[in-house]
Amino acid sequence: MTEQTDGGLPHGLDLTPAEEGMWQAFRQGSTHDLRAAEHERNDPDGPHAWGPERSVRAAVLARLLLDGPPALPGRVAALKLNGVRITGRLDLSGGTVVPYVELHNCRFDQQLLLPECHFTTLRLVGCAIPRLEAARLHTEGDLHLPRSVIRHGVRLTDARIGTDLLLNQVVVRRDRHGVSVAADGLTVGQDLQAEMMRSYGELSLRGATVGASLSLRGSALHNPYGRRALNAPQLTVERTLYLTAVGISGSAFPGGTPPYGITPGTPERGTRVQRFECHGGARLDDGRFGDAVDLSEARFVMQQDQELSLRRLQTPELRFLGDRPERGRVVLSGARVTNLVDRYDSWPGPGGLTMAGFFYENLIPLGRFPLPLRLEWVAAATPEYAPEPYERLASALRDSGEDEDAREVLLAKQRRRRETLPLAGRAWGYLQDWAVAYGYRPGRAAVWMAVLWALGTLYFSHQHFEPVKENEGPAWNPELYTLDLLLPVVDLGQGLAWKTTGLAQWLSAALILLGWVLATTVAAGASRLLRRQ
Repeated sequence: MTEQTDGGLPHGLDLTPAEEGMWQAFRQGSTHDLRAAEHERNDPDGPHAWGPERSVRAAVLARLLLDGPPALPGRVAALKLNGVRITGRLDLSGGTVVPYVELHNCRFDQQLLLPECHFTTLRLVGCAIPRLEAARLHTEGDLHLPRSVIRHGVRLTDARIGTDLLLNQVVVRRDRHGVSVAADGLTVGQDLQAEMMRSYGELSLRGATVGASLSLRGSALHNPYGRRALNAPQLTVERTLYLTAVGISGSAFPGGTPPYGITPGTPERGTRVQRFECHGGARLDDGRFGDAVDLSEARFVMQQDQELSLRRLQTPELRFLGDRPERGRVVLSGARVTNLVDRYDSWPGPGGLTMAGFFYENLIPLGRFPLPLRLEWVAAATPEYAPEPYERLASALRDSGEDEDAREVLLAKQRRRRETLPLAGRAWGYLQDWAVAYGYRPGRAAVWMAVLWALGTLYFSHQHFEPVKENEGPAWNPELYTLDLLLPVVDLGQGLAWKTTGLAQWLSAALILLGWVLATTVAAGASRLLRRQ
């Protein structure tokens, strides 16, 4: 503990009036407010100079936090500053800061160093910070950085935040590696809110864990320097990931309490909204999300070689309800969701969608999404024929009781497959399609059989044939004779009992052949239906 004078000031430190006021306010737990009377001079990221009358040295601040005086009787010591300039580099690396810390509208001249530091709660609201270096930071409570401007990036690698991490309305620019926020391995006990954030560089959350929800509602991520604006593979969120629009209240800055002018929940009709935008690729591969991934009204602006990558993502519900990406690809390969909530005009066109191995159980379309458009959706994801997307769609439709639509999907699958076959296979496929729609419309076979039977009966009723064996054959019956020719395997005793010549012989052979074709196509279709394909 720092040795104190009778007035509570430390020995050996030549404090300025601003620093003396801070020291005394710390012991009282009150706010040391050095803001100027002119409002425009209080912007910590503004052009106006802040003189010594509102400046404190980083060394004095570090001593106060790490080895400060006891609180006055009946008070709780806390560091609360407003409108203060911190000169020099504040280095608390590896230290333990017990008092509550809350800084509003403060200006740091140099980077803030907090690696492996331990706090109870740390709030830096509306501050200007050249860089925040806080790898392996540990807080028992919250870490708040709302409305702050951080010019050279934030590092929170392997940090552990006990409750909430708030980055609402923060403006953060890239470091020398092109990363705006490096938070790989970050652990947040409850919510991570980064709503209406502006990031210029890569927002990296690789392997991060969030104990409740992660919200980037209304944020704008820009990374013209690299492939990805959001890089978050193996991200774990116990509840919901929100990449959605946010409602904006009438008061942009209502005070120091979250959510800082942001309307919580889904914006009501008529509320001014700001959409989530990602200018660059986004990667959520191998993510685990306990409730949902919500992309409602999201806008992804990508180059042709960039991706919205959701490979092997797992979540009970994927809400794919944003704008259709004009360029780049959406990749859902290996993803598993229970409910797919989507709109037709949210999906990219041919060549822009990949979903090999994408598993979903239920389709919940919002707006018009009839089966022909759903088949276009599958076709867009399969420039080269692949059976699995068709089979998955058919299974989802069948499980929801839409058996007729499921059969239409499987018929479309067979037609796509036919395009990959050699000439003979395509010819046989066209014949099956024409005759009985690959067995998915078996009623066609009965119609064709009835037509052929009627035509054959009409022709043979005007013919007279000699029996093969005199006085041994059945009586001539053109109806049974035609039916005997059409039905393979079955013998009604007519087909082989009469001698045919000329045109009648050729017609008999044609009826036998057509009967076998119809029977074969029906059998093939029945086999597919039994295999539920």
